Amino acid sequence: MMTGGLMGIRSGIFGSLDKHLQNGVLPIQAASAARTKPSSKMFKEKESLIHWICKFTGQKKVGMLLLCVISAAGFALVLYVGKGEDHQESDHVRISNRIRSSLAVSVKENEVRAMPPPPPSYFLGYTLPPGHPCNTFSLPPPPADKKRTGPRPCPVCYPPVEEAVALMPKVPSFSPVIKNLSYISRGSEFGGHPTLKQRDDSYHIRDSMNVHCGFVKGIKAGHGTGFDMEDDDVLEMEQCHGIVVASAIFGDFDIIQQPKNISEYSKKTVCFYMFVDEETQGGLKTKYENKKIGLWRIILVRNLPYTDSRRNGKIPKLLLHRLFPNARFSIWVDGKLELVADPYQILERFLWRRNASFAISRHYKRFDVFDEAEANKVAGKYDNASIDLQVEFYKKEGLTPYSEAKLPITSDVPEGCVIIREHIPISNLFTCLWFNEVDRFTSRDQLSFSTVRDKIRASTNWTVSMFLDCESRNFVVQKYHKEVLAHLAPPPPPPYSASDPLRKVSPRRRRGRKSGSRHHRKVNRGMVVSQVKVGHSFSLH
Repeated sequence: MMTGGLMGIRSGIFGSLDKHLQNGVLPIQAASAARTKPSSKMFKEKESLIHWICKFTGQKKVGMLLLCVISAAGFALVLYVGKGEDHQESDHVRISNRIRSSLAVSVKENEVRAMPPPPPSYFLGYTLPPGHPCNTFSLPPPPADKKRTGPRPCPVCYPPVEEAVALMPKVPSFSPVIKNLSYISRGSEFGGHPTLKQRDDSYHIRDSMNVHCGFVKGIKAGHGTGFDMEDDDVLEMEQCHGIVVASAIFGDFDIIQQPKNISEYSKKTVCFYMFVDEETQGGLKTKYENKKIGLWRIILVRNLPYTDSRRNGKIPKLLLHRLFPNARFSIWVDGKLELVADPYQILERFLWRRNASFAISRHYKRFDVFDEAEANKVAGKYDNASIDLQVEFYKKEGLTPYSEAKLPITSDVPEGCVIIREHIPISNLFTCLWFNEVDRFTSRDQLSFSTVRDKIRASTNWTVSMFLDCESRNFVVQKYHKEVLAHLAPPPPPPYSASDPLRKVSPRRRRGRKSGSRHHRKVNRGMVVSQVKVGHSFSLH
């Protein structure tokens, strides 16, 4: 029955298909006779194949056989699809692995091929070309007159200004050990009064340091920190990116001296700043506009942190890098000095040619701190007890009298009226710590100079270049303080009046008066010579 049913269905299906094909019911297949004939033949072949199978296997087993064939075909299809997916997945994995490996290789190749970043460029000095006049220059012998033992100028070989400008370093000098220097900005006093532990730690030189360096009341120097300045002045000072020449007069102690022999190029490119307090500003005889007197831009400073004018003067003298944060080089000259050489020539001679970042002149006569302390006490420069306390403190730390054993250090006592420096971390640290000593002890900076220098040198092998005092007197000329000039100036002559009977002289006495006038001129000439000698005998303290 089952076989008959299946056969009936089979014959019905194929019969109906043949009928449709004969009647042309399927137009797509009937459109081509070549297509219909192979199709009917194929069905007949399939029908005869089924009859052949049924003949040998029996009709009962045909259904089971067909079911097994269909199951096997389905199983084979599943295996084929799964295998294809596995192959596809493996292909994807293989491709991704190849991409990763190729990327890794390319990265490695790039890492190998990429050049390491170049080291920072630093100024390494230079030598003047052969035949340069300064190569064969030597100081002349000292004067034969042994009575002239005081300070005096000596010749210095400067290149022309144009050459000095061309020799200006394009990159900064190397700063040993310390690379980043920041400043403490919290405290109630200007200097912050670091503890002895903080002081000791500041001499432990590291790559990055945060130290006391004045102006601790605020973040920005000159704004509510003491030593306050107007906003436009602070902004103008920040615009100085090259060379700054600075000086200061506090307490109306000196007369402003105009620089001389300054090239036109320096007048355009060098910043000249003079710091004054309100007392000095009130005593200025020269009226100025746009905050300038000659080359100097006048900076009025208010809220000075110290009552001692000399101690206030140490702020711009030692902390110029705080006041001019973007300047590369600076020249400090005391208020009583007149600059008579071009700044580029000075920097070339005492910094760039020597490959130095800090230069200062040594004292013309004294080399030892103990001798300097005694001289300060004799001259009444400061309270004797305070000087003794400071020297004893340094002595306990290891200060010894100067001797040739300290060579190549040539002196422990600077003159201090001129400082030539480059603004790099190590030199900035030096002046910060030097100022901290001035803030802690006496304002006599000559006493603390060698202690700070030697402590930094012990950690970094960096030191200060010290040149001869006579060389400094070649580019600065000392003038008298106001109080000295007041004593030296002769009294003004009485005003002349034509009706004054005392002015009328007889013709007979005219010759005698003429002779007296000639004698008066001789006396005046002698007074001028003596004043010059006295001027040479003054120290540049």
